Amino acid sequence: MLIFSDISSIKSHLNKLKKEGNIIGFVPTMGALHNGHLSLIKKSISENNITVVSIFVNPTQFDNAEDLITYPSDIRSDISLLKSISNKIILFNPDSEEIYSDGVKSNQFNFNGIDKHMEGKYRRNHFQGVATVVNKLLSIVNSDNIYLGEKDFQQLRIIENLVFEKKINTKVVRCETLRQIDGLALSSRNSKLSFSSKKIATNLFKALNFAKEKFNTLDVIEIQKKVIEQISAHSEIKLDYFIIADEQKLEPSISKKNQKYRAFIAAYISGVRLIDNIKLY
Repeated sequence: MLIFSDISSIKSHLNKLKKEGNIIGFVPTMGALHNGHLSLIKKSISENNITVVSIFVNPTQFDNAEDLITYPSDIRSDISLLKSISNKIILFNPDSEEIYSDGVKSNQFNFNGIDKHMEGKYRRNHFQGVATVVNKLLSIVNSDNIYLGEKDFQQLRIIENLVFEKKINTKVVRCETLRQIDGLALSSRNSKLSFSSKKIATNLFKALNFAKEKFNTLDVIEIQKKVIEQISAHSEIKLDYFIIADEQKLEPSISKKNQKYRAFIAAYISGVRLIDNIKLY
């Protein structure tokens, strides 16, 4: 498996592969890889000649310094996992100085309003940081396809908007959320939870599933009220938000129109912030 840490070397290598007619798939990650990441990587391998995986914990998308410091990281384990899938994966593992050679700061982007609610409301400048690093990574990798999980659906929509507005020549491939048998969405942050906290965290999926089951029979306000009551019954859960929004603009809805909707939830469990969502159609 080829591993690059500097931009010039990986760009040179990938440009050569492109000229040879290879189709490149790209899976950006922040490491602490789990089966959810691996499913994206396997999909990319099945659909492209070359698959590039990046591992980079991006400092500009953290609004909490402690969260950045404690974010799980184990590059040796990550490399071992990647090798278990394929030795042909190309890994890009730069440091902050390489990515942010002109200083660690975010660029400013117009997201047409899809950043105003949910994560955008609770994590100041988070999506500016996400868009900044993804824009940089796409300019380096120059991939034909980029694979993103639906668990971070608002982030996925932000990147779709970035690709559209910047006219970046890559296709965004949406990939379904992978879950444990009990419904808990796979996340790198799960590694910070104890066994008992993981069991409590399954109530987030139960709440989302309730919203899906009742979406055609109850109005939005009633669903929101009942979900908040369900979550409030668990003192270990600190709810940030539960919102039903249309998939395109991600505007919170209080009534149903002829649109595709999702339910979104974010909460703290034992000091660990988890997010999840489910489509309601």
